Amino acid sequence: MITDRAGMLDRGFFALIGLELVSSSPEEMVGTVAVRDELLQPTGIVHGGVYAAIAESLASLGTGFVVGPEGKLALGLSNQTSFLRPIGQGTIHARAVRKHAGRTTWVWDVEITDDAGRLCVLTRMTVAVRDAPAPGARPAPAS
Repeated sequence: MITDRAGMLDRGFFALIGLELVSSSPEEMVGTVAVRDELLQPTGIVHGGVYAAIAESLASLGTGFVVGPEGKLALGLSNQTSFLRPIGQGTIHARAVRKHAGRTTWVWDVEITDDAGRLCVLTRMTVAVRDAPAPGARPAPAS
């Protein structure tokens, strides 16, 4: 089991979207986000960018928790998200399953469901693994 390192989910973007980590391992990340007004489009459904952000967050966290101790960074490289069914209330449930763990890229499939367990969103997420920059330096582009 991987744990949230240094309260990472309590600050920054993760806190902004309200991502809660339910379980984690090098092969699977599970998280939830409570639907609230700030996440909705004017039509009353969750904005597509929220789903893409949840998927990228889980895949990047899952990769980073493993490669971070090796002096590496996990950076989102590709996010292909298909929206199948809207969610307008309740809780967003996301399960990311690692499909590939390579030296320079990891690939995850993410399924997002509603409270009824209906499949709402599918994402294929590729995460780049790069050397961490020196302290105070910016990360190098994924190129």
